Amino acid sequence: MTDFDEHGRPEPPMDGDELATLTGFLEWQRATLGWKTAGLTAEQLNQTTAKSPMTLGGILKHLAYVEQQWFHVVLLDREPQEPWASVDWEADDDWDWHSAADDTPEQLNALWQAEVERARGAVAEALETGDLGQLSKRAPWPDGRRMSLRWILTHMVEEYARHNGHADLIREAIDGQVGE
Repeated sequence: MTDFDEHGRPEPPMDGDELATLTGFLEWQRATLGWKTAGLTAEQLNQTTAKSPMTLGGILKHLAYVEQQWFHVVLLDREPQEPWASVDWEADDDWDWHSAADDTPEQLNALWQAEVERARGAVAEALETGDLGQLSKRAPWPDGRRMSLRWILTHMVEEYARHNGHADLIREAIDGQVGE
């Protein structure tokens, strides 16, 4: 049975095995981003703070891309799906961040949620034939190194934690909302 906090985030298990603990913390981080971006207008999702051009909308779209890239492309060695497949990354290597301003809040949330669901499916698919120690089917770096599913899950917890810290600052600047 999963417990939820006052913001609807699933609490990671305190006595889970390695998979339950890793995915529990990843789901909590995902839910934190959902909470930090909920109910905002397009203008609010495009608001910056301090000198950084980072926006909450950019964070949503970037994390949608990261979910797709690590789980769909790297872990399973599948070709990128749209909107990522047709991006000219050489022309704009931060396209995910920049193009978010052209999307509505509904589009950004739908894209992010779809990629989270695809990622969950990719993990389930990988676990049908291997464990957390299995290596990715694609090597994302030129030197050919591949990483374990364990590494990818841990990296994704780190990726969300980092950007949720940014989201805390931006959301507080928008409407004063605070909280972990």
